[in-house]
Amino acid sequence: MDLFDHSLQEQLEHQAPLADRMRPQTLDEIVGQDHIIGEGRLLRRAIQADRLFSSIILYGPPGTGKTTLARVISNLTKAHFESLSAVLAGVGDLRTVIAEATDRRRLYRRRTILFIDEVHRWNKSQQDALLPHVESGLLTLIGATTQNPYFDVIKALVSRSRIFEMNSLTEVDIQELITRALLDPERGYGKLDVVLAPEAMVHLAHMAGGDARNALNALELAVETTPPDSEGKIHISLDVAQESIQKRAVLYDKNDDAHYDTISAFIKSVRGSDPDAALYWLAKMLYAGEDPRFILRRLIILAGEDIGMADPMGLVVANAAAQAYEYIGLPEGIFPITEATLYLATAPKSNSAFAYHAALKEIGENGAGPVPVHLMDASRDAKGLGHGQGYDYPHNHQDHWTPQQYLPESMLGRVFYNPSDQGYEAQVRDRVERWRKAQQKSD
Repeated sequence: MDLFDHSLQEQLEHQAPLADRMRPQTLDEIVGQDHIIGEGRLLRRAIQADRLFSSIILYGPPGTGKTTLARVISNLTKAHFESLSAVLAGVGDLRTVIAEATDRRRLYRRRTILFIDEVHRWNKSQQDALLPHVESGLLTLIGATTQNPYFDVIKALVSRSRIFEMNSLTEVDIQELITRALLDPERGYGKLDVVLAPEAMVHLAHMAGGDARNALNALELAVETTPPDSEGKIHISLDVAQESIQKRAVLYDKNDDAHYDTISAFIKSVRGSDPDAALYWLAKMLYAGEDPRFILRRLIILAGEDIGMADPMGLVVANAAAQAYEYIGLPEGIFPITEATLYLATAPKSNSAFAYHAALKEIGENGAGPVPVHLMDASRDAKGLGHGQGYDYPHNHQDHWTPQQYLPESMLGRVFYNPSDQGYEAQVRDRVERWRKAQQKSD
């Protein structure tokens, strides 16, 4: 590093955002993760003894300290520490790291720890390129990811790593970090006379959503934009704090675990007939910016899958809500979405539509049987081949029904649909049972 590089580095460190300046530098400074790095814990012991030989994957929401923990490890280990961002680096960068690690091990017998931030962003081939060098022990991997590694990291890497899940910070944890930033004279605002109102502290901690970075960014904005009074004091009131962080952070991305977990909770709440929980998850999704069309599509599917014939109006209501939303949009479009959610959550439930899969399985296993002659199209071959001969027109009979057979002859009496005793379908069940008994007598 030459003089100019050193000067640039000092400028960047001095002008870095508060959240970056206040990153914990020791294990004791890390808050909220005692379950993995508390006194006596396996990972803490391995780090302190510089015995981190097996690879690890740190999994958790943003702002919980994954990168921070990796940096602390880099400060404590005698191994060479390399860092890559999966967003910016590719296989070429990895090859360079591998070549240097090989020389380092051969010439100096020195281990190499490789930290890969956002490791889930590497595709399968990129992760595969890393695998043999983790497997041989040339590289000790520390991967950081906000996504479930069991889904987004290849199985071979997961099986060769210890998974440590990091929790969202509590509001008490966030308040501790804010206090630390206010008192630290070197990295924080200890040299300034900042007076943070108690209610402002509570607001910042509450609205941060368990993300330390959100809280410290908001604190920085509040302090840097609030002029001192005549006595040199910088007063951060509740109003200032509210301006600094106006909307609570919600962990939700349309391509990550929170997205799939939340829609899963929503659908399961509607299926489970809990309107309150359904509204809660609906509100979370819309608050976080989810596309209402995605929610409506899932409601239409649910209406057929989980309500079905117990209340056929469920499908009508869900489809009407989708059409209404297209017509009026947001914000008023929330009302038909809410109505559909409440209607489906409180409707009787039946999954008898899965009867289709029973019929599909029969065809897949045994093939499709021939159409009975009396059900064939009589408009083309009635005279020559007798197609349609013997068909009994139901509307010629009382109740518009006659005990006629409609399945292939080899499948007479086979049952696929089993109506439930819920809602409207209970009436359907009575009719179907009566019809089936009459058909059996007519065989």
